Amino acid sequence: MKFDIQTLYCDENILVVNKPAGLLSAPDRYDSEAPVAARELEGQYGLLWPVHRLDKDTSGVLLFARDADSHRVISTAFEFGQIHKVYHALVAANPPWNENECDLPLTPDGDRLHRTIVDGAGKQSLTRFKVLMRHPFLSLVEARPETGRTHQIRVHLAAMSCPIYCDPMYGKNEGLYLSRIKRRWKGDSAAERPILDRCGLHAWSICFEHPASAESMTIEAPYPKDFRAVVNQLQKVRSA
Repeated sequence: MKFDIQTLYCDENILVVNKPAGLLSAPDRYDSEAPVAARELEGQYGLLWPVHRLDKDTSGVLLFARDADSHRVISTAFEFGQIHKVYHALVAANPPWNENECDLPLTPDGDRLHRTIVDGAGKQSLTRFKVLMRHPFLSLVEARPETGRTHQIRVHLAAMSCPIYCDPMYGKNEGLYLSRIKRRWKGDSAAERPILDRCGLHAWSICFEHPASAESMTIEAPYPKDFRAVVNQLQKVRSA
């Protein structure tokens, strides 16, 4: 399968791309042949050093270092919380708040399904949330993780009764259909296909200092087709 990976920024030190859903950002320990972003890009850009991860079905901005020194600088910045990421999530709820935060501690691989769980003895975790658009059963929510725990946004939203749509591990594990969003929809329900059938989470932007120049950079990743289609429908409902 050929993946369309959009280059957002590139120089001799770093590469930033818009990762499509369905592509791994790090090798799978169970399937060594599964497509991985760095491998897909190395033919064009040479050896790449991953500095962070996105879940397989999460789309959006992904940063690589292109040399060992840049990798060291960026990795240190991540360790000290100096790199800031913003995600957009499609949640199966109409939250009773406009802005909120969740600081529930998390333990990765905490149950027999290898999920991250809310655990009083877990690692300190914090995510800040803001509602961007609303629908009676579906909302677009901005998430700003202040810590970097595995599946942090997904677990925190689920714990707040705002599970991400089409999230098979923590959320509403079913496709999202246009007939549920669009008013006076007149299509054939028997033949309808979902407009979103993967985890509704997109890494929208990343803010960091360039590892060589120390210039402050903010890079945004446009929505992929499926995510954009849902957001467009939410905009139409809101303006109707």
